[in-house]
Parts: sequence; C-alpha cells; structure tokens
Amino acid sequence: MTIDNPTPKKIHQGRNIKRFREILGIKQEALAFDMGVSQSSISDYESKETLDDKVLEKIAEILKVPAEAIKNFDEDSAINVIANTFNNHDHSTPQFASIINNSPNFNPLDKVVELFERLLESEKEKTQLMKDILDRMK
Repeated sequence: MTIDNPTPKKIHQGRNIKRFREILGIKQEALAFDMGVSQSSISDYESKETLDDKVLEKIAEILKVPAEAIKNFDEDSAINVIANTFNNHDHSTPQFASIINNSPNFNPLDKVVELFERLLESEKEKTQLMKDILDRMK
C-alpha cells in the first residue's frame, strides 16, 4: 500500500444499516414488519458485510435513505472529517472574549414593546371586523 494509492477500505453494509436504523430510532422489529420478514432476518442482514442489491434497495426505501449511502458510508472517514473540521466554540477563554460580542445591538425591551404593539393592532383589527359583521347582521 502506498500513500498515492491506498487500498480501499471494505464497507460493512449490514453495520451501516444498523447505524442508520438506530440514528432514525427504528427498532429491528419495526423494520422487519415493513420488510415483511422476521426480526432475526434483520439481525442477519445487519451482520452481513455485503447484501443483495434488492434487499439493500428495499431497506433503503423503508429507512428513506439512499442505497448508495448504505453502500458507501464509512464511519472512520466521517469521524475524521468531523474531527478535522470541529471548532471549539468555548468563549470562556480570554482570547475569545475580545473577539465575540455577546451583547445585542438592540434593546430587548424595545423588541418586546414592538411585538406588543403589533399584537394590539391586530386585536384592534379583529374587533373592528367583528363590529362590521354585527352591523351587517342588523
């Protein structure tokens, strides 16, 4: 294996199905029901490194994820991307205190008053509308 041409890592499709299923909060029993198979069949699928394309397509459709995502998802690569792009947004250190301004550039009380005035105007319009309807009924 060279740096220019590393051997591709084998993707475990069954493990990817399990990951997507768990992320979506779907139990094996529910997936089995939607597939029309037993729960133990789902367990078997999740233990297999590769799956038949028809089975994979059906599972992907039920999970509402692209089949290619199941075929190509590599957790190690995803973790590597996240680790390399993660920014610590802990602003408690002095170096960030001068950069970040947590003070809003408006008065929150002004915003509350503005919202109240709009609400009051809306209620006045509703009241006038009701009066107009009652006048027409007379």
